[in-house]
Amino acid sequence: MDCLFCKIIEGQIPSKKVFENDKVLAFYDIQPAAPEHVLIIPKKHIPTMNDVTEEDDAVMAEIFAAARQIAAQLGIAESGYRLINNCNKDSGQIVFHLHFHLLGGKKLGPLLNENVS
Repeated sequence: MDCLFCKIIEGQIPSKKVFENDKVLAFYDIQPAAPEHVLIIPKKHIPTMNDVTEEDDAVMAEIFAAARQIAAQLGIAESGYRLINNCNKDSGQIVFHLHFHLLGGKKLGPLLNENVS
């Protein structure tokens, strides 16, 4: 498998880890879109949100628990943060391993351009 995030999980590619347990890994994005920009991924390879099954319920719960813990750890839980998952090409998904972007550390703008029809 030639998955960038699987290689990060396996330690073949270095990352600046923020959180790790037996099911989830979180690390800083190398192209941050906010002062705090962390990627949260399952250690199990799941290509997209569309590929999540009932068997993955526990790992999905772990991802959201990790997001809350990371936001608190980074000091952005109270001021606010955004948790984003892009699913497939039209959403902007580039790496096809399920991941969530945790963004914060400043007031974030709107999700979409208001002029988009």
